[in-house]
Amino acid sequence: MQRLTPALAYFLIVFGAGFLLGTIRVLLILPILGERAAELLEMPFMLIFIVLVAHWIDRRFLMGVDDRGRIGVGVLATGLVLIADLVVGIALRGMTPHDVLFARDPISGAAYYLSLLLFAVMPWLVAPRRRR
Repeated sequence: MQRLTPALAYFLIVFGAGFLLGTIRVLLILPILGERAAELLEMPFMLIFIVLVAHWIDRRFLMGVDDRGRIGVGVLATGLVLIADLVVGIALRGMTPHDVLFARDPISGAAYYLSLLLFAVMPWLVAPRRRR
């Protein structure tokens, strides 16, 4: 429970924002700019949001949690993101699991997976130095 509650909160808040931004991206921006540009345009907003939510999670749930625990929270939340991506891709977009995970634009797909890595380590990165 020590890691599940903050991981679930971190995941739900960031995934909710991503779902909202993704809907805007697909319906409004993608038809004008194309897939790559639309995804890359969305990325900085998601990264800013990830940092803000990680700070909130830190203050709300992770006071006194060591580095290993923080990494655990981030990794668990990232696993939830991947599961949710699969569910949304399969159920709402009619994609195969392989397509959800691997059929991405080479540039924006690499940026997406880099952002997932940052999402995973952000609870550790935002920890104040005095607690490391």
